[in-house]
Amino acid sequence: MRIKYTISVIFIVTLVIIEKENNIISKVSDKLSTQLTPLLLGPSLSAPHNASVDQHEDRLLENASADQHEDRLLENASADQHEDRLLENASADQHEDRLLENASADQHEDRLLENSTWPVQQSVSPASASGQKHILLLATTRTGSSFVGEFFNQQRSNMFYLFEPLWHVERMLSVESGGTNASVAGPAYRDVLHQLFLCEFSLLESFIEPAPQDHVTASLFRRESSQSLCEDPVCTPFVRRAFERYHCRMRRCGPLNLTLATQSCKQKEHHAIKSVRVRQLETLRPLAEDPRLDMKFIQLVRDPRAVLASRMVAFSSKYKIWKRWAVDEDLPVDEDEVRKLKGNCDNIRMSAEIGLKQPPWLRGRYMLVRYEDIARFPMHKATEMYSFIGIPFTTTVEEWILQNTQASKEVSGVYSTQKNSSEQVEKWRFNVPFKLVQLVQQACGPTMTLFGYKFAENKDMLIDRSVSLIEERTFL
Repeated sequence: MRIKYTISVIFIVTLVIIEKENNIISKVSDKLSTQLTPLLLGPSLSAPHNASVDQHEDRLLENASADQHEDRLLENASADQHEDRLLENASADQHEDRLLENASADQHEDRLLENSTWPVQQSVSPASASGQKHILLLATTRTGSSFVGEFFNQQRSNMFYLFEPLWHVERMLSVESGGTNASVAGPAYRDVLHQLFLCEFSLLESFIEPAPQDHVTASLFRRESSQSLCEDPVCTPFVRRAFERYHCRMRRCGPLNLTLATQSCKQKEHHAIKSVRVRQLETLRPLAEDPRLDMKFIQLVRDPRAVLASRMVAFSSKYKIWKRWAVDEDLPVDEDEVRKLKGNCDNIRMSAEIGLKQPPWLRGRYMLVRYEDIARFPMHKATEMYSFIGIPFTTTVEEWILQNTQASKEVSGVYSTQKNSSEQVEKWRFNVPFKLVQLVQQACGPTMTLFGYKFAENKDMLIDRSVSLIEERTFL
């Protein structure tokens, strides 16, 4: 009897869990379909093309994602904001360290993607014919993505740049489901990005809280990090007593009018978005296959040992167990924490492996960049990125890089984008106990090998400044 009773209880609990997940998936699916149908279909359509996704995301990293910046490039920005549940106390008013910000792991689009189709307008010329480029900078937290994003943000005369718009999507999905569900988040991220590259903000609006009124919001995350949203005509007259958590810094603007943002976006020649929330490159295949977009994907990676060292500082409350391991030699290893780290590394590696293989849908569209190479040769790597994208490298961007890669100690800070970048490349080696280095090397070995990061065999090798742990590597 007891066995039968136990089996019955387990069966009922399982049904409840499945029903809850189905409700979440159905809710997000309805939101995506109702928003996308009128906006992407338009008055004239041709046959849709299928968005197939053949990846499996294990859900080890459903909650791993944040938005910040690194060491020196990160050490100085005011932190007047919290990324609520997703960033747990990690202040998010950051301008990322110039070479340091990073991000996360992505998911299988199973249920929402199985029958997903993307309509293509008949009368629209391919973006490649007009020379318009669409750039997506993919990273994970603490890899320097905010700094690298400035390479495009500073091209403000002809570049419409958005900083972490998916923050709103992740936040809402996390609140609704008690954590970011991989099978729901992947399609949602993809659909919002697709629409934003087409200069449509309505789907993003549905994830912003409080909800925009007449397409006007005072709550867009890190608005000040996108110069396109703080310049004329998007910068409307300042409104007294209108509280904006993420207000423009260099000038006083009223709440963000997303209708004006749409108009500005359509007038700019190129469009760029920075995100640390997309887990798997494969989920973005529909963007690459849409003839209205000329997509370029730049994946930014960093030594996982350095990433852990930076996260332990930036996300202190979230990495308490790692900090305890660092000082307590006898503390047993938490296998769940190590599995999360491994899952993060595996997802980054899987995306890079797909990109480096250059399948037909990615041919000429993917570029892998290491943080360490940008830190050592920022001007050279920036020039390479612009050449890969196919747009001129301007003196405005060049001057910004010079000003922000030779910072003095007075302007350093955890969230600063100013930094003497060459000094930061392997600084982590002298701040992380060898015990933690070993854990990372065990969990992320294949990822480190793919990206050319050498293993430290012992403590002496770790702290020997004459020994480099970075291989010279060219990624084609």
